[in-house]
Amino acid sequence: MDDGNFNSSSNGAAQGFVDLNDALVDLDREKRCGFSEVIYGEGKTADSILRIALAQLERGIDVLATRVDAQKAAAVMPELQKACPRAYYNEVARTVRAPREQTSDGLEYRGKIAILTAGTSDLPVAEEARETALWTGADVVLIQDVGVAGPQRLIAKLPLVKDADAIVVAAGMEGALPSVVGGYVSAPIIAVPTSVGYGAAFGGIAAMLGMMNSCASNVTVVNIDAGFKAGYVAGLIAKRVGMAVRRALENAGK
Repeated sequence: MDDGNFNSSSNGAAQGFVDLNDALVDLDREKRCGFSEVIYGEGKTADSILRIALAQLERGIDVLATRVDAQKAAAVMPELQKACPRAYYNEVARTVRAPREQTSDGLEYRGKIAILTAGTSDLPVAEEARETALWTGADVVLIQDVGVAGPQRLIAKLPLVKDADAIVVAAGMEGALPSVVGGYVSAPIIAVPTSVGYGAAFGGIAAMLGMMNSCASNVTVVNIDAGFKAGYVAGLIAKRVGMAVRRALENAGK
């Protein structure tokens, strides 16, 4: 690792970024968009991922990197854990997280996100959503294998979902589960089509089209296998709910 890439404010920090030569790390993303910049690991070298992550940690930013394969993770994690002993790699989600020590910011309620999978085969996408949602600070519950082929399973798990502020549903094949869930809850549902299924599933296109044509009015759809995007949007919703609860409590105390 070239320590010379970590420069002072002269390399752009005064403008809200740090210049690592091959990456301009956005330092102000959280102020503008609610959460800090996320590292997309696919196509990046392990060295690039590590240098970006260390630059973020150096500036007090929680690290989340997605689409990091096991080989890259093996190269990144030893150095990253020296800088942040709490850093870990989720092999199923293919994510790297390096969370800061948690300190109370007075936000009593941070919002709850429920993540459902139609089948166990959808778990990698759901795990990416879960890690992202945890990174946003929300409380998260993961419910697996409640697809429409066995509807009694979903019914049994509904009590875990009813109080969620946002719900992520990952499903492949015909992509029916988000619509079914939508008929039972009042929360926004973020549907994630997965590339699970046989030939006519067309790598998730069939599920995506089914979800986009959902009759359930509370269903919206992200890209195929985009667990990160679903977890991020759910996190924004949960954060807004938490902020509203805090304001209500503050007003009640006046």
